[in-house]
Amino acid sequence: MVSPLAGKPVNPSDLVNVPRLVTAYFATRPDPGIPAQRVAFGTSGHRGSAFAGSFNETHILAVTQAICLYRKRAGIDGPLFIGIDTHALSEPALATALEVLAANGVDTMIDQDGGYTPTPAVSHAILGYNRGRTSGLADGIVVTPSHNPPEDGGFKYNPPNGGPADTEVTGWIERTANELIERSLDGVLRIPHQRALRASSTHRHDYVGGYVGDLGSVVDLDAIRSSGVRIGIDPLGGAAVHYWAPLIERTGIAATVVSDIVDPTFRFMTADWDGKIRMDCSSPYAMTRLLGLRDQFDVAFANDTDADRHGIVTRTAGLMNPNHFLAASISYLFGHRKGWRADSAVGKTLVSSSMIDRVTAQLGRRLLEVPVGFKWFVDGLSDGSVGFGGEESAGASFLRKDGTVWTTDKDGLILGLLAAEITAVTGRDPSELYTGLTDELGTAYYARADAPATAEQKKVFKGLTPERLDARQLGGEPVRQTLTAAPGNGQPFGGIKVVTENGWFAARPSGTEDVYKIYAESFRSEDHLRQIQDDAKALIGRLFETSSQPGGKPGAA
Repeated sequence: MVSPLAGKPVNPSDLVNVPRLVTAYFATRPDPGIPAQRVAFGTSGHRGSAFAGSFNETHILAVTQAICLYRKRAGIDGPLFIGIDTHALSEPALATALEVLAANGVDTMIDQDGGYTPTPAVSHAILGYNRGRTSGLADGIVVTPSHNPPEDGGFKYNPPNGGPADTEVTGWIERTANELIERSLDGVLRIPHQRALRASSTHRHDYVGGYVGDLGSVVDLDAIRSSGVRIGIDPLGGAAVHYWAPLIERTGIAATVVSDIVDPTFRFMTADWDGKIRMDCSSPYAMTRLLGLRDQFDVAFANDTDADRHGIVTRTAGLMNPNHFLAASISYLFGHRKGWRADSAVGKTLVSSSMIDRVTAQLGRRLLEVPVGFKWFVDGLSDGSVGFGGEESAGASFLRKDGTVWTTDKDGLILGLLAAEITAVTGRDPSELYTGLTDELGTAYYARADAPATAEQKKVFKGLTPERLDARQLGGEPVRQTLTAAPGNGQPFGGIKVVTENGWFAARPSGTEDVYKIYAESFRSEDHLRQIQDDAKALIGRLFETSSQPGGKPGAA
């Protein structure tokens, strides 16, 4: 249900109380006996709120010490690049982390101006430092809960490959951090903050100059400038806010930053679908401001708070569905990046649109279909065997023009600039390019929905097999495939996907809420899409019903 507050300014009385939030961060002590108050690394690090006891100083002390111990265990002894976004808890968490990093003697690279650092800028810095090195490798930390509400905090680790850490690494860090908390932080090294700032191991780094100065190697900034394409940019009060002015000044592109306000309450945002503030650049409700300005620009874009996601607004169609922009980007890039390897693949998560499959086949490229999580694209982007990796949640990155790695984490800045490049080079904005693809390849009707599920029902997805689901028809068509592992790498994805000739659905449980997610697509019609969704809910509902019966096995049909 969409809230009546969606797309409207938030009542000032409903804004987060930042002093209380920061006080809770320092004053709250988590109870390791309560699962929700333990350190838990999801696909994007540890996230939570100080108000809920799930993100506080104790957590960050323990996680940072665990990272220091992991570095010693893995032989990582180069500098650690650390950046923060604009959430209220990010500054306190940085201060806490720096106290531990300095006490452990870790060479730590903080922003030279005490500013904010997008996730891709940290990845870019790690990869730039490690280029050509075989020892003394760097790694990094990004303090961000991504597009989550203002009261949330987040903390994620990027190893020397520059991308999100894999589950083996995060699992070790998670276990070690929780053990430290259970021991009342016995074993955590720490020095006072001012001493940490003055420590010989703490260094100032020019993240902005290093990243902005290199953008011309991945995006055709000359084409954007010479075309005069008019660009609107909304950082949504996030970490990219101070990156755009230096780029505009350096290159002379016709870009306008529509707002450079930073406010940890995010009072300038309009409410998302549920009435909450959420800096989700793929949501039309959160993007109301930029959508209202679309006629002033040839193309416009926004980023979420750590700038690893993109939201593309075109004059012709408004806010693009993320899947549509991924398909258009893939079609354009593989036709215009002559420096990329002839065998470089297209990477997508298995819940992304099958329009990407059709575009990839049209290009004669290999498709790499993987589980949800950008970590699955890291190796391919690193060695150039994957030219583009993208997720349906509006996150992607791609190679430099010469076919070498740019970032191995999602980069919303280059995807926004790519929208401008497409417009400049082709004379059509990305929406028009996508419409041309549908004329050739068919129209895709795609939707993602959440359905309620108890904790016990979510466990049904564990160990689920195609035989247990026993799906024979979907949307009136015979089932061709039922998958529990991604075709691209054989890795299980914690859910199930059912495919027919003209449609599919995938279902997987949420890691943070009592819901399961249903992704569905039809190449026939909106009505067919709804039929697929209804059939999917019926299939999953039957699993839930069977598993709740005495003696019923989870997932038994």
